[in-house]
Amino acid sequence: MKTKEEPQKEQNTRRDFIKKSAIGLAAFTIVPRYVLGGQGYLAPSDKLTKAVIGVGGMGRGHFGYEGTQVVAICDVDQNHLKQAASMLDKGVKTFSDYRELIQLPEVDIVHIATPPHWHGIMAVDAANAGKDIWCEKPMTHTIGEGKRVVEAVKQHGRMFRLNTWFRFKDTFYGMGTTVKPIKKLVDSGMLGWPLKVTVSKHTGYDWKFYWVGKDHLEPQPVPPELDYNAWLGPAPYKPYNAHRVHQTFRGYWDYDGGGLSDMGQHYIDPIQYFLGKDDTNPISVEVDAPQQHTDAVGIWRRITYTYADGCQIILDGEGKDTNVPYIEGPKGKLYPGFKSDIPDLERKLAQFPDPDPEIVEFSESVRTRKKFALNEENGHRSCNIVNIGLAALRLGRSLKFDPVKQEFVDDEAANRLINPVMRAPFSI
Repeated sequence: MKTKEEPQKEQNTRRDFIKKSAIGLAAFTIVPRYVLGGQGYLAPSDKLTKAVIGVGGMGRGHFGYEGTQVVAICDVDQNHLKQAASMLDKGVKTFSDYRELIQLPEVDIVHIATPPHWHGIMAVDAANAGKDIWCEKPMTHTIGEGKRVVEAVKQHGRMFRLNTWFRFKDTFYGMGTTVKPIKKLVDSGMLGWPLKVTVSKHTGYDWKFYWVGKDHLEPQPVPPELDYNAWLGPAPYKPYNAHRVHQTFRGYWDYDGGGLSDMGQHYIDPIQYFLGKDDTNPISVEVDAPQQHTDAVGIWRRITYTYADGCQIILDGEGKDTNVPYIEGPKGKLYPGFKSDIPDLERKLAQFPDPDPEIVEFSESVRTRKKFALNEENGHRSCNIVNIGLAALRLGRSLKFDPVKQEFVDDEAANRLINPVMRAPFSI
């Protein structure tokens, strides 16, 4: 005969069993196809499968990359979702909640093409779900989020690609060459050391100052197709206005950081690479800019980063220096078009070794489990530079930064921007 306590104990045991079984099943279903035998096995000739989160203009533009097949898409705007689905096979699954998408066992890669304030949370969740990750730039909206992504990718053995590619392919804006010869020149020592790099419209770079916000937005009705609460996610609640979302979200601190955030990693990541600083960051940043609004991103005139060894990156927003070299060192200068004051540069450069080869196709990284050329670690470091500059702009003052601790020195307000409080119930 059972006592009163025994039925309760039996129920608890049954609940525990179900819970453990569910956890075990979930853990199994998120194992990628390429490590499974039988039906889940991914042969070398097979296409990798991809799911895209955020299918506005950027997300839809990445459906066909690198021999992947899109099997699922997600967006909180039903119009985006319908338009994207019409471009794909009928069997593609559609979701409004990315948390459901990342649990699909048939997905190898999750491509995150949302506004930046979602990048960190989604990348960590995707890594926890056993997915490899292709993320748009900027990598994360804050320094703290970047640290969490690095930790999660490492913990779960994931492959990560940040979607800016100039360090390893394509002509690097006004330089008239890929980055490879620039790195070769820097490594040769012919320019001397330390170096100063100037990123200006006169060296071929556009800071897109049209990505600014409006400092007074009237509340508007939320369109029926948009889940605005889900779009905001971890960002503070602000009444809906069409200028906050979709194409113009970059103009607001809560979601992005204007032209610096939009273009910063495209321009700065290759500099980190050819200066050989992929594992560190500048120790200070100086800003020259108008006072920024608390909500809307504004323009800036000049941002100067300085490394411990004296190297500098100067972001010239005004374009005042009309004849400035792109790179200047004590022994020589390099101008746009790969022109230099070093005599017979090409012949001299040919005597030096090329930079070490890297994996530049993400599909190869996924299949071999070897890091991509621009991964979570070096991508986080170049994103830090963007976020260090954004912190200085928002606060309207120069800052000192500790690249080892990855925090600001003796500045509580700046350090609060590293891990800002997220709107409940969101966390990373």
